[in-house]
Amino acid sequence: MTPGLMTSDHDRAFMALALREARKGAGLTSPNPPVGAVVVSPSGTVLGKGWHHRAGEPHAEREAITAAGGPAACLGSTVYVTLEPCSTHGRTPPCVDALLEAGVARVVWALDDPNPAHAGRAGALLTARRVAVTRGVLEEEAAALLAPWRKFITTGRPWVIAKAGLSLDGKLTRPRGEGQWITSERARADAQKLRRRADAIVIGAETLRKDDAALTLRPPRPGKEQPWRVILSTSGRLPRQARVFTDEHRERTLVAGGEPLPEILRGLAARGVVTVLIEGGGTVLAQAFAQDLVDEAVFYVAPLLCGTGRPLLDAGYFAGGSVRLTGVAWKTLGDNVRLSGLVDKVRAAGGG
Repeated sequence: MTPGLMTSDHDRAFMALALREARKGAGLTSPNPPVGAVVVSPSGTVLGKGWHHRAGEPHAEREAITAAGGPAACLGSTVYVTLEPCSTHGRTPPCVDALLEAGVARVVWALDDPNPAHAGRAGALLTARRVAVTRGVLEEEAAALLAPWRKFITTGRPWVIAKAGLSLDGKLTRPRGEGQWITSERARADAQKLRRRADAIVIGAETLRKDDAALTLRPPRPGKEQPWRVILSTSGRLPRQARVFTDEHRERTLVAGGEPLPEILRGLAARGVVTVLIEGGGTVLAQAFAQDLVDEAVFYVAPLLCGTGRPLLDAGYFAGGSVRLTGVAWKTLGDNVRLSGLVDKVRAAGGG
């Protein structure tokens, strides 16, 4: 099968394979995007697959070319990549150069690069060397995967996920004497997946004082650096015996206060933080939602009515209209339920 005879069905199937490769890097590549690539022979055989493992290491296209047996093995092939190949020299050489050196006949990508340094350049460079280019294959799927990085690279602010475990009546804590946990062990294990995506975890000072949260990856993820642990405190009066200040990851703990939350988030982005996970408490969550800083929300709901306890959102910091989630998904975790969705940046008007 020659590249010119590849059908749209073939393109979608091979791009789906590239997307599976890209998802392996989600949460590992910051400040770079997670990208996957597949090299396909003229007859339609997969020669090699690759994904970007870590910033400073080879990009997905070079990984796939190496897996295929090197540039000589890729002559006349089609390369599928989830993001427009980079065309400038950063910590690694341009991927466009690797594709040209390999003598590929066609390059297919899912999403145009939103980075102004790269946007649109790959197509011009490749077509000038008589390499066929196809854009936009499984674009929506790639856009969903790359949404955090896309926001980071275009706005200078990180993607923000709000996460909480709560009771049916919206409480973050149980009545005195009943113990710390609201959600089940299974739900808490599922929530660890969010930490594996995050480059920084944010909590308020009161949450640290009451819970002495470690905010670590359990279990550790191979190739994943411990996310920054960010404690928001205007007073700076924090228990210095807390685990975040004394454990093996204490150098990955930051105390932030005195600045507006949007500026704190911009400061994290300047450190290369692409995704921030806000884990509470009610004051921090309320501020983040009220200031339209949250992009994604994940709530774990337990079959409890607590009556007393800290509320999900501190009413003193949250007012002026509802926030609506879109693309909502539900998953049962035993007797707990996970609700997740993207945050509609336009406040919900009325009911319905």
